[in-house]
Parts: sequence; structure tokens; C-alpha cells
Amino acid sequence: MIKKRILNPQRIRRIEGGFSFIPHRFLMEGFLVSLQQKELLLYLFLVLASDRHGISFYSYDAICSLLQLSVDEYIGARDDLIAKDLIAFDGTLYQVLELPRCPTKERSPHQGCEGPLRIGDILREAQRGR
Repeated sequence: MIKKRILNPQRIRRIEGGFSFIPHRFLMEGFLVSLQQKELLLYLFLVLASDRHGISFYSYDAICSLLQLSVDEYIGARDDLIAKDLIAFDGTLYQVLELPRCPTKERSPHQGCEGPLRIGDILREAQRGR
């Protein structure tokens, strides 16, 4: 087993100003691989833009400009994230939600609620996507 150690003690990350995080479950329980590229891009942006309650209020034109998405790509990604129960949107405000019990609309037969993913499965899935 690899023993973890700090590689650069002068550059340890700290939470200052804004607040954003992604639970480890996002990777280990298949949420990451359940998202298409544009969904993941929008989700990560909303996480970074949100406050401690997951709330943000960027306009669609600002999001499209920053993420280099067309309006149709943005709407598709937004609607898919809502359908996957990862965000809520009221027309103005976004809320990144607590992760549901398990991912929906999964892309890989290896994913699910059975437990943590194995790194080998993740790597095989990543190579298939090339």
C-alpha cells in the first residue's frame, strides 16, 4: 500500500473565501462515470461557483461563455443534471444537491450501489472512452 505524505508543505490547499467540495462518493460510487462530458463540466462549475449550501446564481450566458458551451449544450447538460437529481434550478438559482443514494442513468455495468468501485474498473472504463 502506498503511504501518503505531503509533497509540498508550502502549498497545502486551504479553504479561504468561497466554499466548494465534492464528496469522495462522487468518484467511488459511480457518479463521475455516470455523467457525460458536458454534464460533468457544468456540475464542476456549479460546485465551484456555489456557497456552503450549494447555491449559485450565474446567468446562462455567463455559464455558456465561461464553459464555451452553446445554449443547447448548456440546456441539455442542465436538464440531465436535474434528471439525475444532482442539481435543482428555479430559473434563476442553482443548488448543487446532496448526492442521492446512487447514480441514475448509469453508463457502465460496473457502477451501482453495490459498493466502492475498483480502480481497475475505473481505468478500463476510461480507456474504453478514448
